[in-house]
Amino acid sequence: MDHESVTTSAASPPTATALRRAGFPHRPNRGYQRALRTLLLPYLVGATLLIAVPALLTFVLALTEYDALSPPIWVGLQNFSEILTNPLFWIAVRNSLYFIVLAVPLRMLGALLLALLLHQSRRGVGIYRAAVYLPTIIPDVAYALIWLWIFNPIYGPLNLLLGTLGLPTPAWLVQPGTAKLAIVLMSLFQIGEGFVVLLAGLHDIPEDYYASAAIDGGSRWQMFRLITLPLLAPWLLLLTIRDITLSAQSTFTPAYLMTDGGPYFSTLFMPLLIFDEAFERFRVGMGSAMMLLFFLGLALLVLLVYFVAGGWGYADDY
Repeated sequence: MDHESVTTSAASPPTATALRRAGFPHRPNRGYQRALRTLLLPYLVGATLLIAVPALLTFVLALTEYDALSPPIWVGLQNFSEILTNPLFWIAVRNSLYFIVLAVPLRMLGALLLALLLHQSRRGVGIYRAAVYLPTIIPDVAYALIWLWIFNPIYGPLNLLLGTLGLPTPAWLVQPGTAKLAIVLMSLFQIGEGFVVLLAGLHDIPEDYYASAAIDGGSRWQMFRLITLPLLAPWLLLLTIRDITLSAQSTFTPAYLMTDGGPYFSTLFMPLLIFDEAFERFRVGMGSAMMLLFFLGLALLVLLVYFVAGGWGYADDY
């Protein structure tokens, strides 16, 4: 293999090994490599201190009885066996699954519809895009307090609107049947990150595809189903997995501030139960064991979604 063959025959950039075999000297840019390591160092240190070390401590504490005051006592798998017989644990699991199954698809659908509606450049469209993103940057505590006012059964704007339309005006956060639904409802307005990602994905689709489809007589629905949706599939899968992992944890603030897990445990989600065990009942070992089971469940759910989707869009089919 000579220099010319390496340059012309390779469809992709030649590797360092191929270059060495062809006689090219391998001269790594040590300054560039050193700069990369220097830039990565703060993130590696942060990830180690804030993620790896706490995860390792959580795993160890899950096998102990620890109240944060006296030294931990090794109990092995006793915490896990106790958790599996705790009815509150299964209530929290059911509530968390309810939230994920209902909120994640609705959040994805809302982000997709808004991205389709606002991706064309028109006059004033930037204001609408900013309005969609704005709820995402509101701090969680402030966001929960705003919705606490919105859901007020007496003077809240939601019930005033429903009453004006002649619809039922439930006591949202007082009734078990509506409290959990209210937590889902307020999560549907914090879709700014998914909206921005899908907006970028739509801008990456070449307009030539739509022009060719229009010449062939394709309808808007056919263009969406055969062009837009397949090319957005990798983004949709990525956002779905991200939403499953993050939205399940985001239930803590509204459940803690707005309902404290009630009424009748209808808004007792896993993050709130773990917090109660670890920091209110001082059963840190039990809380750590619940945390491990919670993340194990999320990992299984993410793998299930990934395999059901068949690695949707990540094969180089397009």
